[in-house]
Amino acid sequence: QLQLVESGGGLVQPGGSLRLSCAASGYTLNYAIGWFRQAPGKEREAVSCISRSGGNAYYTDSVKGRFTVSRDNAKNTVYLQMNSLKPEDTAVYYCAALSSGYVCADVEMDEYDYWGQGTQVTVSS
Repeated sequence: QLQLVESGGGLVQPGGSLRLSCAASGYTLNYAIGWFRQAPGKEREAVSCISRSGGNAYYTDSVKGRFTVSRDNAKNTVYLQMNSLKPEDTAVYYCAALSSGYVCADVEMDEYDYWGQGTQVTVSS
């Protein structure tokens, strides 16, 4: 079974940067990958996703221009580069794999098949 492991979270000051990684094991990462986050007391929300080939990427409006999703299929890893971080970006970030052939931006999060355990991102001075 595909297993996903996020890493790269931590504490950063406002305006700083972090790069999250989502590494796959068990199977080749031949899936569209979504990034989601959940802040304390809030529902989980979609942040970004990237197609299987990496040719298409999508972002929620609040992170456009600040976050960049990419993937290295040879390394079975997807990245989320987060720049100009704001306190409101504080959350647990999750990656998830979508096995269907649908465009990742067009599906609900409960259609994703495999989830990582999450990594905490805290933006605070």
